[in-house]
Amino acid sequence: MSLPILPTISTAFIVLSSITVAIGWYQIKQRRVETHKKTMIVAAIFAIIFFTIYLSRTVFIGNTSFGGPKDIEIYYTIFLIFHITLATVGAVMGIIMLTTGLKGKYAIHRKIGPTTSIIWFFTGITGLAVYLLLYVIYHGGETTSLIKAILGT
Repeated sequence: MSLPILPTISTAFIVLSSITVAIGWYQIKQRRVETHKKTMIVAAIFAIIFFTIYLSRTVFIGNTSFGGPKDIEIYYTIFLIFHITLATVGAVMGIIMLTTGLKGKYAIHRKIGPTTSIIWFFTGITGLAVYLLLYVIYHGGETTSLIKAILGT
């Protein structure tokens, strides 16, 4: 089985980001504030690398449609919408967490940090599931780039 390189790499980075957030959460529970800060910055860098690869791939190469059986495509689509919603909310909350943490606004940071972490764990898990459904369990469908879709070429 041959796996597509960019989706494989980007998925690895979002999973690494989720794992790193879990490590950072453990560190703050141990009151290791400076280590927590460094770990969460690494988690953010992993997420940025994921997003950069994902966005570049979406624009220049395209998104791959579901290639599995038609009778489960609706369930995949609902799951994908759930994942995209989690990822969007998690990314916004992650930016808020980085900002509040770096600016020393710890009351807000402590209040929404655990929820943000849980959302990010589920983002990583559902992102991995989307990858597995598109490229491992089933063969991906058609891939169309955003540029082709817009220009009609």
